[in-house]
Amino acid sequence: MAREIISTEQAPSAIGTYSQAVKVGDAVYLSGQIPLHPETMEMVEGGTEAQIVRVFENLRAVAQAAGGDMADIVKLNIFLTDLGCFATVNEVMARYFEAPFPARAAVQVAALPRAAEVEMDAVMHLGARA
Repeated sequence: MAREIISTEQAPSAIGTYSQAVKVGDAVYLSGQIPLHPETMEMVEGGTEAQIVRVFENLRAVAQAAGGDMADIVKLNIFLTDLGCFATVNEVMARYFEAPFPARAAVQVAALPRAAEVEMDAVMHLGARA
């Protein structure tokens, strides 16, 4: 199957050597998103919750550019610099997803690009909603 590179101005442009997402057949692999504003490429202000919201908004923009939406995400990886924010992630995630929820991992890391507190990447499968 051919690879299709997904790109949208509604999400931050890549800050490294990667694509926002790559589509192969019905699978879409969304690169990690940090809380950058797409228009300014600056980090969002307002604390951890604001960063988590911005990351979900960035993921949604890439998912939509690929022809899907948050409900099409089947695997979500969450990287946090402080696992003490786990409850906040769950609360914000509930605004973006409904059951059945995607498979998920949440891990604490020492640091993230641009001193972000959170980064998320995802795998989406188009046409696989329950």
